[in-house]
Amino acid sequence: MKEMAPHVAPQLCVRFHKASELIGRRWSGAIIFVLLHARCRFATLREAIPDITDRMLSERLQELEGEGIVERTVVPETPIRVEYALTKKGRALAEPIEAITEWAHKWVSLEEAMDSTHGPGRAGSAPTARRTRAGRSRDAGRTSRTRN
Repeated sequence: MKEMAPHVAPQLCVRFHKASELIGRRWSGAIIFVLLHARCRFATLREAIPDITDRMLSERLQELEGEGIVERTVVPETPIRVEYALTKKGRALAEPIEAITEWAHKWVSLEEAMDSTHGPGRAGSAPTARRTRAGRSRDAGRTSRTRN
């Protein structure tokens, strides 16, 4: 009689899980996608990512900065300019993001993509909140790195 090997359940890689939770959070992938193309100011990111609120963009940028994926640079000009860019760790996501982009072009229809971002009851159906002058000043006062 043939002996059967004991059934071994697959194990989830904890590093994979951490990475997929980080870049898979709502808006994080979109922020990384945009920053792979160019260093951006907050308003540029907000305009490039449909339906994101100022609060959500700010939270995600802080999370990505805390993880060492995004760097925040204060440019000491008048008025002060704050720019966001990917770090070396963030730029290393270019290949996986490109693979996801290729997969999306193959398997996600344009209609399906548009419905998920602009469908009924979505944030796109109501005006997006904009930052106040005080919020911009508060953001400009927080320094991570200064570029001359």
